[in-house]
Amino acid sequence: MARGDSTVVNGTHRCRRHQGVLMDRHEIDANTTAWNVQVWASFLIATGLTLGGILFLPADIWIRGYLAMGVLFTVGSTFSLAKTTRDNAEVQRLRNRVKAAKTEKVLREFEMSDAA
Repeated sequence: MARGDSTVVNGTHRCRRHQGVLMDRHEIDANTTAWNVQVWASFLIATGLTLGGILFLPADIWIRGYLAMGVLFTVGSTFSLAKTTRDNAEVQRLRNRVKAAKTEKVLREFEMSDAA
């Protein structure tokens, strides 16, 4: 089968082959455009208002700079944390799929030997 373009019926699930790996359809669906717009809008509004509040805070420049650096480092570390969490979930999902495939193989071999 070709990579990335074939659709296979596996029981009642429609599956798609992606980079040589059979995946359930719901595992490869992306977020909707509306969700992406809402997430980016809320992020930009929250960050903009926070930085604007710091900018107009009646305090010395070094205090405002310190607070702005804190916000920027917090945002950066939040992206890193989200990426790490996502990567860990993907690794766990892959491990579970490998375990399930091994279990299915053992059961299939057992059924074959039992039938013979």
